[in-house]
Amino acid sequence: MFSLKNKLVAYGTAASVVFGIASYRLLETDGTARDQKNEVLTKVLMQGLSSAHYKPERLDDEFSKKAFNLYLERLDYNKKFLLQSDVDQLATYQTQLDDEFKNGSFKFFDLSMTLFQKRLKEAESYYKEILDKPFEFEREETIEVKPEKLKFATSPAALKEEWRKYLKYQALIRVADALDSQQKADSAGSKEAKKSMPEIEADARKKLRENYDDLFKRMVQLENEDYRSSYLNSFANIYDPHTEYYAPKEKEDFDFEFSGRLEGIGATLTEKDGNIKVSDITPGSPSYLQGELKPGDAILKVAQGNQEPVDVQGMRLDKAVSMIRGKKGTEVRLHVKKVDGTMKVISIIRDVVVREEGYAKSLMIKGAKPIGYIHLPAFYADFKNAGGRNSGKDVAAEIQKLKQENAQGIILDLRNNGGGSLQDVVDMVGLFIKSGPVVQVKSANGPAAVLEDRDPQVQFGGPLVVLVNENSASASEIMAAAIQDYKRGVIVGSSTYGKGTVQQFFDLDQVLPASFDAVKPLGHLKLTTQKYYRISGKTVQLRGVTPDIVLPDTYTYLKYGEKEQEYALPFDEIQSAKFNTWNSPNFSIEKLKASSKSRVAASPTFSLINQSAMRLKDRTETSTRSLKLSTYLAEERRAQEESKKLENLRKNIPQLDVAGLKPDVTKLVGDTAASARFQAFTRNAKKDLYIQEAVSVLKDAL
Repeated sequence: MFSLKNKLVAYGTAASVVFGIASYRLLETDGTARDQKNEVLTKVLMQGLSSAHYKPERLDDEFSKKAFNLYLERLDYNKKFLLQSDVDQLATYQTQLDDEFKNGSFKFFDLSMTLFQKRLKEAESYYKEILDKPFEFEREETIEVKPEKLKFATSPAALKEEWRKYLKYQALIRVADALDSQQKADSAGSKEAKKSMPEIEADARKKLRENYDDLFKRMVQLENEDYRSSYLNSFANIYDPHTEYYAPKEKEDFDFEFSGRLEGIGATLTEKDGNIKVSDITPGSPSYLQGELKPGDAILKVAQGNQEPVDVQGMRLDKAVSMIRGKKGTEVRLHVKKVDGTMKVISIIRDVVVREEGYAKSLMIKGAKPIGYIHLPAFYADFKNAGGRNSGKDVAAEIQKLKQENAQGIILDLRNNGGGSLQDVVDMVGLFIKSGPVVQVKSANGPAAVLEDRDPQVQFGGPLVVLVNENSASASEIMAAAIQDYKRGVIVGSSTYGKGTVQQFFDLDQVLPASFDAVKPLGHLKLTTQKYYRISGKTVQLRGVTPDIVLPDTYTYLKYGEKEQEYALPFDEIQSAKFNTWNSPNFSIEKLKASSKSRVAASPTFSLINQSAMRLKDRTETSTRSLKLSTYLAEERRAQEESKKLENLRKNIPQLDVAGLKPDVTKLVGDTAASARFQAFTRNAKKDLYIQEAVSVLKDAL
């Protein structure tokens, strides 16, 4: 994310010396090639974490307990394999993991694998036996769906009962989906023969059996080495959630994802706790244009078109990714679990990511005082090509076009912008201020470096609104924070993600001498090496940026963002940089807030959004689900009805009078595909409730 090449080189040189000493001693160690590689790897990781992390941890018994709990949670997240007796046996190592980490020992890990593989075989017999018999869906019983509230079973019989309820719940969801599809087909006048309830139930069990056969086949084929990264990350993640070890193959996958897209749908995926989760959506990609897949969604199953879906829970990330990729024009159906716990099937037609769609775009919102709208999906920059495009220059160009068409105010939309180039943030803030500091970047030791805009020219001096939401992160937060601290504009939306840390990658092979080529490749270590701070001295870490005008949002009451991550670095403050606030606002923030509050209170759509957010909060906090079909169906229908109400209200929102800028319209002539994409962009902006409120705020300020 941040270009800190010199710092990385300096760290690499220092690390080489430290790691070289640690590795030299290993030449005296006897053992198998695997043992020596593991020993080298753990010692190199330990030295790297201790010498280069922003806030090194003390390796003691408390650290050991944290690592033990984190590893156990990830090894059996849903508590469907290990028994309490297994956990008790493993717990004898609870305060010894720090010593094993220092010494390169894997005794605890090897024992955990022995126990896990044994229980894996037993669980295989459970699901096969359970799925051989029909489920009875009229019994009054419930299931706990939050893994953190579950306890390890005390006996094989108790564990088998947990499997029964777990499989019944999954079958229940399939049965409900089938009944819903059948009802919709009836309403559409379909003459296809309806299936009976016993047939639907049998189909659900059959599909589940096929999915679990495939899942267990994959799990049995995994070797201990496949679990090693998770084990090592149980140590790394105690430092902070963004510090991670990447095995060689995993680093290749990361590089592919970080390039900005996954071929086929354009979504960046991560694996956590056995779940494949969406961490980012590539602007301009099929996922972005389709609009339903969101960061935080968990992908449970993947289907090619109308084929049977394949369960990807517990699957390695690279294998899940290979199923999602595909040729342009083909369909992939993703069965996802949304952040609020609801299930949804999302159909996406694979395509080539259109680069142009990932760049800054503008529209003019017509009126007595026209307002410019700039959508910035990322702080992009072409570091490999000195003449390549970057977001700072592109936004400057968009501002110039808007000024030429007499824009009286500007809305800069940073919603769902996950960050990017730090230099472009500095350049972009400079478009709206005379000159001065933009952000402070600090290492563990030494004073903070202040990055400044040194250009006294102001490209746009009129009223400015910056739109943000909970997925505005990192560079977006720096931009919003600087505009807020300078009192240069009004921040509107919902609180941002809250990530105020900087990471760097270390190639572990490069810090080892050539005499250790036999144990290479070792992989990479991603370390948090710095934090960044607002010019006011506060970090955005954990707290994010709180908008001046807060609007209701679907995620308002959900636990979301950096503050929900385990072992996240704390919020803190440093000395404020010297800066002068914007000296020519002709509006009162307090008056703008009051006017917006009145509009929001009178809006039936915002009211329903707020109600929906509260229901989502209740749903996520209620962790038990009914296993009775009639109860489950009633709950789902209520949720669908509320969703439909909101959808209908959104359809009836008065549209903004929006137009493309003259140079853009001229450029689109003759390019049918680009014109269609631009029309979709314009159509969405017209009915965007948050853009509409931003327009109202600007009108109050003009």
